[in-house]
Amino acid sequence: MNLVGYAIKTLRISKGLTQEQLTAKCNLVGWDISRGTLAKIESKVRRVTDYEVSYLAKALGVREQDLFNEIPSKKIK
Repeated sequence: MNLVGYAIKTLRISKGLTQEQLTAKCNLVGWDISRGTLAKIESKVRRVTDYEVSYLAKALGVREQDLFNEIPSKKIK
């Protein structure tokens, strides 16, 4: 399960970053990730481990919990 993909994409876009730029930032903080892997994470195709959440938060300049605060709520019918 991937709970943070939507938040990562939303935060990345709000900061004016491309997927390539975010992957470069991830590489700078110590996580070797490709643009393709990031695309899969953002589209919730790939799972994200705890340590990967930490790297993504550092690269985006946010707290780890901020990635979970951006989860869109679904309306219950």
